[in-house]
Amino acid sequence: MDLSAAHQDRTPNTGPTPLTSPSKATFCFTSILIVVALWAAIYVAGMFTPALLDDADSVHAEAAREMLVRHDWITLYANGLRYLEKAPLLYWGIAGSFVTFGVGEWSARLPLMLGVLAMLLATYALGRRAYGENGGLLSAVALGTALGPYLFTRFLIPDTLVALWLTLTLYFFFKSLGEDPPSRFTAWGLAVSCALNVLTKGLIGLVFPAGIIGLYLILTGNLRHLLRLRLLSSSIVFLAVAAPWHILASLHNPDQGSVRGFLWFYFVNEQFLRYLNQRVPRDYDTVPLLLFWGLLLLWMLPWVAFLPQSLKNVPRRWRELRSHLDQAGRANLLFFLWALVILLFFSFSTRQEYYTIPALPGVALLVGGWLAQEMRSSPESAERHAGRISSLVLFVIGVAAFVVGMAFFFASSAPAPGTDLADLLKKNPEDYALSFGHFLDLTPQALGAFQRPLLGFVFAFLLGTGLNWFFRRRGQPARGNATLALMMVALLTCVHFAFVTFSPILSSKSLALAVEQHYQPGALVVIDGEYEAGSTLNFYARVPLRILHERSGNLYYGSQFPDAPHVFETQESFDALWSGPARVFLWTDQEDPKELHGAPRYPLAHSGGKAILMNHPLGE
Repeated sequence: MDLSAAHQDRTPNTGPTPLTSPSKATFCFTSILIVVALWAAIYVAGMFTPALLDDADSVHAEAAREMLVRHDWITLYANGLRYLEKAPLLYWGIAGSFVTFGVGEWSARLPLMLGVLAMLLATYALGRRAYGENGGLLSAVALGTALGPYLFTRFLIPDTLVALWLTLTLYFFFKSLGEDPPSRFTAWGLAVSCALNVLTKGLIGLVFPAGIIGLYLILTGNLRHLLRLRLLSSSIVFLAVAAPWHILASLHNPDQGSVRGFLWFYFVNEQFLRYLNQRVPRDYDTVPLLLFWGLLLLWMLPWVAFLPQSLKNVPRRWRELRSHLDQAGRANLLFFLWALVILLFFSFSTRQEYYTIPALPGVALLVGGWLAQEMRSSPESAERHAGRISSLVLFVIGVAAFVVGMAFFFASSAPAPGTDLADLLKKNPEDYALSFGHFLDLTPQALGAFQRPLLGFVFAFLLGTGLNWFFRRRGQPARGNATLALMMVALLTCVHFAFVTFSPILSSKSLALAVEQHYQPGALVVIDGEYEAGSTLNFYARVPLRILHERSGNLYYGSQFPDAPHVFETQESFDALWSGPARVFLWTDQEDPKELHGAPRYPLAHSGGKAILMNHPLGE
C-alpha cells in the first residue's frame, strides 16, 4: 500500500481529478480498494468480539430486538417500557440486521460498521472533489485509521452515522458551489442527507449543517447562494423523509393525563433541556471544556501531527474571504468551519467525549489535503520541511510511549490463572457517567493482564513513527503515510485485544447466560442498581428485568405512562419478593448487598466484579 506515490505528480494543485483516462479511472478503483481494505482490517475484524456491553451498547441492541418482538417500528421500547429518547434510524438498521442475520453480537454491530465504510467513502469523494485523487485517498485513510472513530464504534451509539450524513450534506453543498445553478440531484441530495441525520440524532441534523453552511456563506459574502438551492422543493423532499416518523411517533404517544407525550419529551426535554443541562432526569456527567477540545486532537492520532500545517492553508484575511477563492481555498475554509462549529456548539452545553466525532471528517479532510500538497511539493519545499518536523515530533512521542510502556510492562506481572480482573481494579463509580470512566479503575497490578497488547502497542508505535520519520527524511512522504496507516492497523488491533480482555468488567453476558440456563416461568430477575448497569441480562437472557432503584436513567420517562408494566421495586417490595416462594435472581456489583439485610442468599455466577445471587438454592 503506497498511498498513491506512483501518481503524486499527476494530481493537480487544486480542483477535482477528471476521470477521463483509463489510468486515472484505474487509480480511482485502487484508492477505493485501499479504503475498503483498511476498513475490513480494522473494523470488520473487530466486529465479532467482545460481548455487548452493559449500558448504551446492550440497551440500544435490546431496543432494536424489542422492535421485532412487538412488531412496532414507530415507538422504541427497552425492557418493556417506552424508550422515547432517541431517533430511530440506528435501531431500524440493527433490527433489519437481526431480521436478515438473526439476533446476535456481530449482527447488532453490522449496520454501524457499514456506516463507517460509507463515511470513509463519502470522505474520499469529498476530498477528491476538493483536493484531487491523492487528497481524497489520504483524507479517508487518515479518518479510517484514526483512534477516535475506532474507539467510539466499540459500542452502539449513533455519532458515527451523524458524521456520515454530515459528510454527505457538505459534499452536496460543496458540489453546489461549482454548479450554476445547482442541479436537483445536488439540492435534493443535501436535503435527504439532512433528513437522515435528523432521523439519526434529532435536531442537530439541521443545526450542524445550518451553522456550518450559514457561517461559510456569511464569511464569503455569498448568502444569495441559499436561494439557488431550490429551497421550496428541497424543503418538501426534507419533510417527506424526516416528518413521517415524527408524526406517527407523536400520534402513537400522545399526552396521557399528567404524562407529557412524545413531542414534549423528545424535542423539549431530550434536546433543548439537555443542551441547557436541565434535562429530567439529570443522570449524566459532562467533560471539562479544555479536555473536550483537547480530546479532538487525541481522537485524530497520529494524523493530528500534521494539523498545524493544515490550518495554515485556511483563508484568514477578510479580503481573501471575500475574493473569489479557488477550490482548495473554499474547501479549507469549509472544513475548518465544520470542526469549529461543532466544538463551539458543545462548548456551551453538556458534553461527552464522543460528541466531537461528527467533526473528525472535517479535520481528516484538512489533514488529507495538506498531505497531498506535501506529496506534490519539491524536496526542498516548506511543506516537506514541515512534514519532517511533524514526523520528528511523532517519533519523539513514540519513543516516550515506548519508555513508559516498557516501564509498565516490567513493573507488572501476569495474574495467576483464574484471577478475576475485577479483583485487581480500584473502583471509581463517580467517573462511570463518562464513556471511558471504567478505564480509570486500572491499577499497576491490573496491567499485568494486558502485557501482550501493551508490548504490541508500544513496539508498533515506536517502529511506525520511526519509519515515518525515516521515509520523510529521505523525501518519501507517501511511504511515510503508508507506514503510519499500517502502524495504526497494528495499534488498533492491540487496542481491540485489550478491550476484549477488559470487557468482562463492562459486560454481564456470562451472568445473563447463567440466568437463562436456570430461568423458569414465574422467576424474577432484579438489578440491584440502575437498569443500565446490568442491561446485558435483558438482551442475552431475553427476560424482563425488575430494578431495585428509584426511577432513573433510560427507563425513567417510559415508566410514568399509565400502561407501563411494573419495573421499579422499593426496598419493601423487594424484601417481600426475596422472602417469597418465587425464585429471584439478583444482579449485584456489591460483595455483601446491604439490600439483603443479611438474608440467606445462594450464589449462581460471578464475573467481572458482578454476581448473580438467588433467594432459593438450585433444586428447590
